[in-house]
Amino acid sequence: MFWIQQPFGDSGVQIRRNCMATSSLRVLVVDDFEPFRRVVASILQKQPELQIICEVSDGLEAVQRAEKLQPDLILLDIGLPNLNGIEAASHIRQVAPGAKIIFLTQNSDKEIVAAALSTGAHGYVLKKDAGRELLTGLAGVLGGNDFVSSGIERGDSGETEDT
Repeated sequence: MFWIQQPFGDSGVQIRRNCMATSSLRVLVVDDFEPFRRVVASILQKQPELQIICEVSDGLEAVQRAEKLQPDLILLDIGLPNLNGIEAASHIRQVAPGAKIIFLTQNSDKEIVAAALSTGAHGYVLKKDAGRELLTGLAGVLGGNDFVSSGIERGDSGETEDT
């Protein structure tokens, strides 16, 4: 079992994984804004069970790296050059089907959220909520659940179904 410690001293969130406890979860971080990638990396690097294996800044490279590296988890922005995050996620599903995808983006439009989740992604975290919800979202997704930021209003078109 893995524990992810919440920031600001909150209690840990338990993550169950079908692997040995000494294994690291391999993470690919995809965002075209380097300062934000640094923030995400600093949050994740404090979690010993998470290993950032690569950071990239565009959607096409994300697909290529996902195919080559086969990460366990991909944090993916939507507004990316060369291939947007939604298109990249669709391609990643084909080349790295075992990877869990969590969108980490500033876009809260219900139609965009629905389109992103329709790619088979398991999570959607707003950048403005990342400090409070990123680790909770990771724990939920890695525990087999879907996660959507509390700051997103979801209608019927945005609901996810159990598959």
